[in-house]
Amino acid sequence: MSATAKPPTHYQVLQLQPTATDQELRQAFRGLSKRYHPDTTALPASEAEVAFRQLRQAYAVLSDPAARRLYDAALLQSALPTPVQRPPSEAVARPVSVRRALSGGEWFALLLLALALVLSLVLGLGVAWARGAEMMAWPSWWADLETASAPPAAASPPSPSQPLPIRP
Repeated sequence: MSATAKPPTHYQVLQLQPTATDQELRQAFRGLSKRYHPDTTALPASEAEVAFRQLRQAYAVLSDPAARRLYDAALLQSALPTPVQRPPSEAVARPVSVRRALSGGEWFALLLLALALVLSLVLGLGVAWARGAEMMAWPSWWADLETASAPPAAASPPSPSQPLPIRP
């Protein structure tokens, strides 16, 4: 590299356009890091180390949205001889929502969780039924409520001491 040549931009290091998305950025970094990593390349160790360091630095700047905005503004300012006034709507930083579809492994994990929940419920009810436990019983406070609010002639529900019949 000569003294008058400008160093490559981070976009040139990652072989991307400035309009590249985050996903394109990640893919480019992964592909190039395999090519330039000192442990996996055929390049001399010193060249590979320099190239990989530049690659990591470029990815670190461009993967951070705030740092990327600053870097893009600096590139824009160095490319233009006169300063450009940005409209206020572009100056406001807005969070970028990242929504993606669930992968096959994530769907499989959700299916396993749902099956475990259903199996636990069935197993718990089956064990309770096999032991002869009451499936439904009146709460202990029901008798207190019954005596305080029920008129004497009204038909009252079964008392808490009498379990409800279980119908199979």
